[in-house]
Amino acid sequence: MAKFKYIIPVLVLSSFLGITAATGVTNGAGINLENPLISVAAPSATRTYMNVNPLDMVNNPSFYLNKYVRIKAKFDKYSTLGLDYKPAMKSSEDYISFLIQRPDVLDHNVPLSELKIFIKRTEAEKHIDLDAGDEIEFSGKVFSNALGDVWMDAEQFKVLSTKAKTEKK
Repeated sequence: MAKFKYIIPVLVLSSFLGITAATGVTNGAGINLENPLISVAAPSATRTYMNVNPLDMVNNPSFYLNKYVRIKAKFDKYSTLGLDYKPAMKSSEDYISFLIQRPDVLDHNVPLSELKIFIKRTEAEKHIDLDAGDEIEFSGKVFSNALGDVWMDAEQFKVLSTKAKTEKK
């Protein structure tokens, strides 16, 4: 009888582990039909991005939280601004941030530092030769409004035009 005392808990534990380790069969709604308690990634849907003015975003960061946005702007520079900040964590090992120029200042290059934009380092390295004033378009998700600022991931990044490069002597 003492042998059976241990068999039942072992069977329960092994069946539980077997169910949670199974990938399961899903339906079109992304529900695991074998075990509905196991989360399954929902089917990918086409995202709709809102074209936005970056000044509107920084003036109302709460409105844009968890929204997908597209911005056309003038590139300012790559930066480490906002990296490794725990409430809106983006690791400096995987990401770099970049700044755009304030669209309301035309006679100086002034960065819009209230907009923290993160891009994967592997993508940024493809555009390492960008200069201040080059026209870009990027889109992504606003994932935080920590410190009252807008924090977003740039999931897509395009260079629209570059300023004429002058030779350095």
